[in-house]
Amino acid sequence: MTTADTHKKASLFLLLLALLALPGCTRAGKVSQCVLCHPKIEKVSKSHADCVSCHGGDPSIKNKHASHLAMYGPRNPAAPEHWEKTCGSCHLYQLDRVRSNLMYTTTGMIKNIQLTWEGPGGLYSSRGGNDYDAAGKARRLKPVAELDHISGELYRKFCSQCHVATESGEVYGASHAAGCAACHFPYNDRATYQGGDASARGKGLYAASHAMEKLPGTEVCARCHNRSGRIALSYQGLYDGNNSMVPTRNGQPGPVMTSGGRNLTHIASDIHFAAGMECIDCHTSRDTMGDGYGYENMYLQTEVSCEDCHGGARPPRYQRIAGESDEAIRESRGYAMQMRQGMKMILTAKGRKYSNVFYRDGAVWVLGKRSGKLFKSRVITGTPEHSVAGHGRMECYSCHSRTVVQCYGCHTTYDRSKPGMDYIAKMATPGRFSEKEDYRMLYPFPLALNQRGKISTVTPGCQTFVTVIEPDLSVSKDEYVARFKGKKQLRFAPFYSHNTGKKAIGCGECHGNPAFLGFGQHVVSGGEIEGTLICEQSADKPLDGFLTLQGGKVRAYSAITRENSRPLNGAEVRRALSVNLCLVCHEKAKDPIYRKELNYRALNDALHRRLLSAP
Repeated sequence: MTTADTHKKASLFLLLLALLALPGCTRAGKVSQCVLCHPKIEKVSKSHADCVSCHGGDPSIKNKHASHLAMYGPRNPAAPEHWEKTCGSCHLYQLDRVRSNLMYTTTGMIKNIQLTWEGPGGLYSSRGGNDYDAAGKARRLKPVAELDHISGELYRKFCSQCHVATESGEVYGASHAAGCAACHFPYNDRATYQGGDASARGKGLYAASHAMEKLPGTEVCARCHNRSGRIALSYQGLYDGNNSMVPTRNGQPGPVMTSGGRNLTHIASDIHFAAGMECIDCHTSRDTMGDGYGYENMYLQTEVSCEDCHGGARPPRYQRIAGESDEAIRESRGYAMQMRQGMKMILTAKGRKYSNVFYRDGAVWVLGKRSGKLFKSRVITGTPEHSVAGHGRMECYSCHSRTVVQCYGCHTTYDRSKPGMDYIAKMATPGRFSEKEDYRMLYPFPLALNQRGKISTVTPGCQTFVTVIEPDLSVSKDEYVARFKGKKQLRFAPFYSHNTGKKAIGCGECHGNPAFLGFGQHVVSGGEIEGTLICEQSADKPLDGFLTLQGGKVRAYSAITRENSRPLNGAEVRRALSVNLCLVCHEKAKDPIYRKELNYRALNDALHRRLLSAP
C-alpha cells in the first residue's frame, strides 16, 4: 500500500468519525439525512444519540415528506399516543409509573370536581385505562370524555390544560407538552423553540431546546402549579392576588407576568427556595412520576414530610444502601454527586429511601440534585420549643407557614348558549365557563384537623357558587351551592402552601386571634364571635371561616374535606383560647410550664393570686 493510499484511507476514516460525532446522525451504520436539514439542532443527551429511536421516520430517504411519514408526532414523540413505542421502549419501568401517576390520570382532581358539582359516582381519568390501587387491587378508570355531566365539562374545558395527559400551548407562561416531554423538554413562556436549528427557531409549539432536561427545575414545575393552590408561586415568593393587571412599574403591569394576564408581586419566599433548593430536592421521583399505584388524592401519592429531614417526636430514620442495584444509586447517577453503597439514606414518610438525603457525621444532609450543593438540615427533635405539650398534633407548617393563599367565593358560570374549547376532544362544543372570585388573602389563615388527625392549615376548597345558563338563555341554576355530606355547604381543604419560614407564628398571635381557629375576620361581642366577611349569596355564613360562637356554643357551618377531617370542636377552641391566660407571663414556647399539660386551676393558688393582685 502506498503512502498516498494510507493518507486517503486515514482521511476517509476521520471523515466517518466526524459524521458519527454529529448529534443523532446514525442508525444501523448509515448516515442519517436528518442532519442535512437540522445541522445545528441540540443533541438530546449522551444516551439519546439516534433521531429515529425517538422520532421514528426513515432517515435514509432524502425526500422530506417521505422520510417523515412514519414519524411519531412528529413534534412530540413522548406524547401518550406514542410513548409506548418511544420512551417506553427503553424506560418501561418509568412509563408504567407515570401511567398511574395523578399528574397524568388526574383521577383525584376529577373526583373532587364531581363532589363539588354533584357529579355522578365512579372513578374517571384523563384517558381511561387500568391500574392498581394503593392496596394492589386492579381497577378500571373510565375516560373523562365519558363523564356526561357539568363536572366532566369543567374538567375538559378548564382543568385539563394543566396536566401532562394533554398539551397546552396557548397559555403564556403555562404552556407545556404532553407526556414525558411536559417535564423533560420544557416550553418557554411563549412555547417557541430557541435553539440552534434555524428551520424551527422561533416557531411553536416546541420545547425551548432539543436538549433533554433530565432533572426539571422549579420553573418547569411552575408551568402547572401556578393556579388553584399556587404552590409554585408561593414557594418562589410570588403572589397574584387582588391586583389583576393593575400597573405597578412605569405604568405597566408587572414586575412579573404569568398566565391568564395575572400580575405577580413579590412576597417572602419559602426558606428552602431562599437557600437555593428546588422542588425536586425535596420531592422524590415517586412523588412526581408515581410509584406504580393509582391514588385518589395527591396527598396519598406524596411520600415526603417535614419530619423526614427535621425529625419530630422521633429523629429522622435512615437505612444503609446494601447493594449496587439500590434505587438510590441508580437514580443519583444523573445528580451532581452519586450515592454509594453503605451510605445511610434518610427514609421518607412511606419508609422508602431518598436518593439525595443522607446521614453523615451526625447530621442530615440534602443534596441539590441539579446544583450539587449540600444543605444541612436542622433536626428539632427534643428541642424545648418543639416539645410543647399538645403540639404533637400540629403539622410543622401550621406554625411555620408564612402565608397560605386563600381564594374566597368562586362564582362559576356555565353558559350553554356559547361554545367552549374541549381540550380532551380537541374541538369546540356547546358550553363555555367563566369564573370570578370575591376576595383573596394570605394571612391570617385558618386551622383544622386534616386526614392524619393533625391540626393543619386549610384553604377554601372549594367555595363554588354555580350559575347555569341554558341554550334559550334561561337560568336553571343561580349561584347554587352544591351539597356535601348531605347538605348545602361550602368547603375548606387541608393544604400546605409551600411558603415556609424559619420563624414560627408567635404563640400569642395564634392563641389570641380566633381567625386562626376558623372564625375568619370577626368581631367579639360579649361571649359571641361573629364573622364579618359576608357575601350576598351567603349572608349568614361568612366566607373566610367555618365556625361561629353564639350563646357560648361553637358551631361549624362549613365542611373540611377529606376523610376524618373536621373543624376544631368547642372544647378544642376553648382550650386554645385559654392558653392566653398563661401567655401574659409565660410568652416563650421554651418556658418549662409548656412541657406538660397546662393546669388552669393553678391561677387560683397562693402564688398566682398574689401576682395577679399586685398593682
